[in-house]
Amino acid sequence: MILKRRLFCSMLVIIAITMVCMVLFNQPMRLLALAQTDKNESVAGTDTSGKSVVHLYFSDKESSFLTAEERIFLHADRPVDFAKTIIEALIEGPRKDLVRTIPDKTILRALYITQEGIAFVDFSDTIKDDHPGGVRLEQLAIFSIVNSLVLNMSQVDAVKILINGSESTTLAGHLDLRFPFKANMLLIR
Repeated sequence: MILKRRLFCSMLVIIAITMVCMVLFNQPMRLLALAQTDKNESVAGTDTSGKSVVHLYFSDKESSFLTAEERIFLHADRPVDFAKTIIEALIEGPRKDLVRTIPDKTILRALYITQEGIAFVDFSDTIKDDHPGGVRLEQLAIFSIVNSLVLNMSQVDAVKILINGSESTTLAGHLDLRFPFKANMLLIR
């Protein structure tokens, strides 16, 4: 009986020592993997000066597709601040020969990003009240917001649009806003 206890205790000690060794010897590999991940993130979209190249999606003149307008922004420390910068630039409108997709008097009321990668973007009711209407214009407005966030931010996988702090069924009567949207690459030219 005593021999079995000693054998059992010896096995526990060996297992414990093995676990500690695995953790200690695996640490350099984990640090190397983290360093490589940081290196990859810094290359994709952000340069060493803390600036990011961002593609904002506005409508073409015929209101057929979304077209990217390239801008350079200072990269914010917090993803939510960077997302706010993108949305505010969309509200300001294009600088080149494109057409705005969000009414100019619209106000960004709030924005937050969940751990699951859903950005909740809350606009003033102007986005709905001043929207010109039509299926295609509604689609372009929604996906200019969604594509601009999802395609520029690795932290955002989908976008949920709110109006005046509440869920709205539609923006202009056609597309269901009750669920988050993923990027739509088919609208981009």
